[in-house]
Amino acid sequence: MLKGKRALVCGASAGIGRAIAIHLSQLGVEVWALARRTERLKSLHSYGIHSLVADLDDREEAERRVREQLPFHILINNTAGPKSGALLETDEDEFIRAFGRHVLMSHRLVRLALPGMIELNFGRIINIISTSVYEPIPHLGVSNTIRGAMASWAKSLSRELPPCVTINNVLPGFTDTERLQSLQQTRADTMGVDAESVREEWLKQVPLKRIAQPDEIARAVSLLLECSYVHGVSLAVDGGRLRSI
Repeated sequence: MLKGKRALVCGASAGIGRAIAIHLSQLGVEVWALARRTERLKSLHSYGIHSLVADLDDREEAERRVREQLPFHILINNTAGPKSGALLETDEDEFIRAFGRHVLMSHRLVRLALPGMIELNFGRIINIISTSVYEPIPHLGVSNTIRGAMASWAKSLSRELPPCVTINNVLPGFTDTERLQSLQQTRADTMGVDAESVREEWLKQVPLKRIAQPDEIARAVSLLLECSYVHGVSLAVDGGRLRSI
């Protein structure tokens, strides 16, 4: 079903985005990997993946670069999360920056890709968000706020899209990425403990007792891409960490 389709994967130079780009390429999808870091994108060329260098903080330029490669059957909205910290210690500029990078840029990309999806009679939009959509994560105040906005945006959009286009969210739990390692070290520094202690505390929250690999998130993405009757849902891929049903 996915073989021969064209996909735009945002935030594809590292972590979950990179894993998604590689996994889709292995499934026979023509993948365009979007990110800021040119050299990292070049490392994906050996998988037959195309580079699209753009900064999602510069929405005008990113839109221009994407427009040049239309149409796409698949859009993966994914980008680096906001910095950690308490809400009361956060300036409003950080909210504005994060909202622009996540919600506004995703909205632009959907509006940009949608006409082509309709013409192709096939569209899949997946947003990589966070389990904080259901349960806010301590010390990630801005991220919790923006991820919730993304989920509400996607659910609202699911009632407006044509039947040939689906939109869903994937909510990764603790996943072995540079982002997680950075959060782990920041948390350790704040608490005055070593990073391994933070990791052990996190693992106590996960019934499967391990951190996910990025490829496991990518496989969940491909599952939703294959499912034509799953629409407007937020799928947690967290090893059972969420306590809510």
